[in-house]
Amino acid sequence: MALIDCPSCNKKISDKAAQCSHCGFGIGAATDDDMLRKRQMQKFKRSQSIQTQSMIAMLMFISGFGFMYWGDTSPGDLQYNIAIGCSVIGFIWYIINRIRLIFVKKSD
Repeated sequence: MALIDCPSCNKKISDKAAQCSHCGFGIGAATDDDMLRKRQMQKFKRSQSIQTQSMIAMLMFISGFGFMYWGDTSPGDLQYNIAIGCSVIGFIWYIINRIRLIFVKKSD
């Protein structure tokens, strides 16, 4: 008995199981096309999730940047420091998500 990854939820299950005990995906009745479609759907969902996170990071960067310049704050104020921090975190988070998206698109 060997453990394999479920095509639907990617959790470990027995290769003898007719269906996944975690998500109920019928492995015995699934064709190769069903498995391929399931994997492509998971890749698409992961890609969409990363793109959504990228958008949130971009909004965080823009709001911090806008508040810093149009929020009537001066360097050294708490609001100014929070705006700088928000911009830096948003920018770094955006770059990390774009790199993650490249890896997701290259994986097969």
